[in-house]
Amino acid sequence: MGTANEPDARQGIQSVEIAMTVLQALEQGRGPMSLTQLGAACGMAASKVHRYLVSLGRAGLVSQSRSSGLYDFGPAVRRLGIEALRRTDEVGIAGEFLPGLRDRTTHAVNLAVWGDNGPVLVRWDYGSYALPITVRIGATLPMLASSIGRVYLAHLPETLTEPVLHGELAESEKLPAAELASIRAEVLKTGVAITSGGVVPGIASIAAPVFTAAGPLPMVVAVVMPARQATAASVEEASAALLETTRAIEDEMGHNSDARATET
Repeated sequence: MGTANEPDARQGIQSVEIAMTVLQALEQGRGPMSLTQLGAACGMAASKVHRYLVSLGRAGLVSQSRSSGLYDFGPAVRRLGIEALRRTDEVGIAGEFLPGLRDRTTHAVNLAVWGDNGPVLVRWDYGSYALPITVRIGATLPMLASSIGRVYLAHLPETLTEPVLHGELAESEKLPAAELASIRAEVLKTGVAITSGGVVPGIASIAAPVFTAAGPLPMVVAVVMPARQATAASVEEASAALLETTRAIEDEMGHNSDARATET
């Protein structure tokens, strides 16, 4: 029978933990680093860091450029990264976070991926409020009328979204390019897409992307609530909880969400 203090009592290997700080410094450095830079990032003397770099290099975890003398990840790390990505069940990992988001907001939550004909629902968790909708997993959502669709509209290249939009709307319903650009800009600025009554009357939805380390196509998580509950305060609160959850999912799957925020 374990005790509350059991994790603290477990003994590890300190040298391994220190070596990991060197690898983490390389990861956070976002590129090749000098010995001096690594020492500063690790809070260690350069001579001490060098000893760890020698051992990590022998294991193929770190390599040093012959021309510049800078250190970077070695071939063993690249192989480990590729294998880790191969084993990652992105939908399964993201799905583990949805019940917490549902409980925190009390509203229904769902998860979508990009399919051949647009966003496809792969999970739905009902919340505390009855919704005038019957959800079918595998259903394809509209690009403009749904918050999930608008997230994809903002983050995917037009080569992917334009054919879907073309098939979704009649010629008379197509939006001017300036209006589409405005929708994209708003989603990129706020980090979320918000719609009300677009797919089903009486329902409001807030969606945000989840980027992974495996590729450029994000998943999208949404919070769905009765439109009568969608006050400015409740939407702001649900949006904050949603963004906190999507960042946590990205962290779990190895995507640097801070770097993405800087790029966008």
